[in-house]
Amino acid sequence: MNAFQQFFYDVSADHPRWNFIFFYDPVQTDRVLTGLWTTIQLSVTCVILSVIIGLIGAWLQGAQSRLIRAIVQGYIQFFRNTPPLIQLLFFYFALGQFTPTYSPDGWLEIPIISNVGWAIISLSFFAASFNVEIFRAGIEAVPDSTKEASESLGMSRLQTFIYVVFPLAFRVSLPALNNNLVNLVKTTTQALAIAVPELLYQMVSIYNDYSTAQNACMVVLFIVYIVLVGVLVMGMNAWERSAKIPGYGQ
Repeated sequence: MNAFQQFFYDVSADHPRWNFIFFYDPVQTDRVLTGLWTTIQLSVTCVILSVIIGLIGAWLQGAQSRLIRAIVQGYIQFFRNTPPLIQLLFFYFALGQFTPTYSPDGWLEIPIISNVGWAIISLSFFAASFNVEIFRAGIEAVPDSTKEASESLGMSRLQTFIYVVFPLAFRVSLPALNNNLVNLVKTTTQALAIAVPELLYQMVSIYNDYSTAQNACMVVLFIVYIVLVGVLVMGMNAWERSAKIPGYGQ
């Protein structure tokens, strides 16, 4: 046991209600690191997918087909008007019943989409429903004259969106997108409900095994999420400053 581990071991001995067991017990340390890595992976994957789905949805809102526009609007209303926790449970327990399975040993049936997979799907679609509206507002902020000018140069609707509208709309959308992605990272803690082994799940498991570690677990959770969200916010703010164009996004 090194000096760092010994310090927290002594703290737990002197103050039993502050048992930072994961700082001196290698088994508990591994559980925390596994949970932290799962949280980071879950957050990054959901952030990327939600932005991609949001962009596609915003583009489809301008489609000529009324059916396509109605489908996108129905998707937005479904995910925005129901709690993300209920969506998680619905995807995992309801839709999960129809998920195809495979049997690696001929006995155990394993769904092709795990609880982590359902968490990614559910949370990504939830955040993307807000991103669609965020990007739609950004697209509508681009002057019609700018779009008409690109079309007069022979660009198709898709080319106009990719090369002209999207770069300008994205700059306008960045502040609101920043807020939504921060909320998404915090919402990943709800994956606990379907036993995704992220950080909150691991911390709850630790203080269920060691009741004296509850206070320590909550303090570390609080600090970790401040750091995670802080890194995201600083990155988004730096991106916003570097992409700033006078007259757009202000």
